[in-house]
Amino acid sequence: MSDVLAERARIEKEIAGRTLIDSLAETVRTRGAEPAYSDRHGVAEGESWRTLTWAQTRDLALDVASALVARGVAVGDTVAIMATNRVEHFVADMGAVHAAATPMSIYNTLSPDQVAYIARESQPAVVVLENADHVARWSDALAATPSIRAVVVLDPAARPDRDDALTWDELVTLGAEHRVTHAEELQARAEALHPDAPATILYTSGTTGNPKGVVLTHHNVQYEAISTLEAAGLHDPQVAVSYLPLAHIAERVLGLYGPQIQGSHQHAIGDPAELLATLGEVHPTAFFGVPRVWEKIKTGLSARLAADPDPGNVAMVREAMAAGLAWVEAQEVGGTMTPEIEEAYRKADESILAFLRLLLGLDRVTWAGSAAAPMPLEVAKFMAGLGLKVFDVYGMTETTGAVTANGPGGFRLGTVGRATPGMEVRLGDDGEVLVRGPVVTPGYHHQDEATRLLIDDDGWVHTGDIGTLDDDGFFSIVDRKKELIITSAGKNIAPSNIENYLKESPIIGHAMAIGDGQPYVVAVLTLDGEIARVVAQQHGLEHDSLADLAAHPHFLAMAQEAVDAANARLSRPEQVKRWTLLPEEWTAESAELTPTLKLKRRVVAANYAEEIAALYEG
Repeated sequence: MSDVLAERARIEKEIAGRTLIDSLAETVRTRGAEPAYSDRHGVAEGESWRTLTWAQTRDLALDVASALVARGVAVGDTVAIMATNRVEHFVADMGAVHAAATPMSIYNTLSPDQVAYIARESQPAVVVLENADHVARWSDALAATPSIRAVVVLDPAARPDRDDALTWDELVTLGAEHRVTHAEELQARAEALHPDAPATILYTSGTTGNPKGVVLTHHNVQYEAISTLEAAGLHDPQVAVSYLPLAHIAERVLGLYGPQIQGSHQHAIGDPAELLATLGEVHPTAFFGVPRVWEKIKTGLSARLAADPDPGNVAMVREAMAAGLAWVEAQEVGGTMTPEIEEAYRKADESILAFLRLLLGLDRVTWAGSAAAPMPLEVAKFMAGLGLKVFDVYGMTETTGAVTANGPGGFRLGTVGRATPGMEVRLGDDGEVLVRGPVVTPGYHHQDEATRLLIDDDGWVHTGDIGTLDDDGFFSIVDRKKELIITSAGKNIAPSNIENYLKESPIIGHAMAIGDGQPYVVAVLTLDGEIARVVAQQHGLEHDSLADLAAHPHFLAMAQEAVDAANARLSRPEQVKRWTLLPEEWTAESAELTPTLKLKRRVVAANYAEEIAALYEG
């Protein structure tokens, strides 16, 4: 415990009295001419990206801050932002901070009812929207929220018919003019801003019920950014791709807060479908993906390799990836590296592995991470076979992100690592993961009872996750406490293990295991639309839709193979006895998944109640 407290004191000393305004000013002082944010909007002819330096980013943020003040935004007011990942989104967030307001990035996929709920609770003073779709999602909230003083649109064509509406360019022009005569206002607000003031409110996407607004302070986010960068061994500015929603805590830490402290360069893309192409163009030095992203990379590369008609090439790749996996496993805590393993990896890397990483755009990556859900071990091993160590980390919005992490200082595949610097992490009597330290939220916005259920009297966050802890201090996450299946025979079963095994089949996009209170486990499966169409083309299967493929005997047989392969690795009570392959795909836009691609189990159970009931009939 003394080591933990010493690490905490060291980081606390580094950020004492500082806010994000101070951190950005320091980065501009040391790296002002270096690139900060790039995107593809309004690029000059012959160029692929428009780029702002750190000095330009701060100057534009100050213009936005001054405009917010001019429009009546008071200290502590909230500013809601619904936009894709682009320069204006980052600048709007920083501008709100420099006005001593509280920015809130809102998931682009939320329904009008969900948006209206958030607006009622948070009462934003200003709303920043990107396009007509976002204006439509906010239409009810804009009409019913009296606190709104201005609606800013990035796309001028989407400007709503309101007296208080203005375009982004008009906002910036207003701010630049106001700064000339009122510069002291921003200075006074910056000097008065306390590290314990909110830096953001993030409304969790939630797998059940209405979202809750997680308040995170300047102190929270700066401590988290520094401890995360330390655990990752990222001591210098990085080149990265920003593609996850900025309402996601991981993207905020890695794409917004960390870069402000470190001076990294972010390439922002608004459509995650562009990710793989962007990786091949940018070749980032650091890359973070939720498990589904790594699964898609695995299945995509696997499909390309499987399509090679030369069995000699297939055998060469398989042998090389075995050498890559052995090389990574030898570096795990408890592993042993030998000259033979080193030499085998060197040859494999020269022959094919380096080329495969180049093909993926991951050839320059020195740190690769995953979070939001436990990384399936087979996916981690596949990446290790390429010579990539994907470090699984664990945390939640309520802890400002990661509280445990694997990293170059120590890792073990299949775990979420050890506690990050200065954090206390332990298991409760029932195996629940408990967390205490400087990254813990002060609470939910206007939800005191929910806060009391989250944080106990001793300051421990009750995460709701069931974990295990090995002798070397590595944590593993078993499942959500409330999602464990208890069969009618009293067997406790973790559904995520079953689901991860099922999704190892390249054709399976998502899977949900069911069995609470039932005599046996069943599963609802969906196809991976992209891979399924490739497989159909390879086998000459005619189809008009994904539903046709889901009903085709070839895919039903492949799904059965996936179930059989999973069952071979499961105990008898865990095995899937019956299953159904649905005729549609689940995406971030569908009701069954959160914006971070986690299952909404209650929604799936309700939407497919008849299909699930049929699995228990007869």
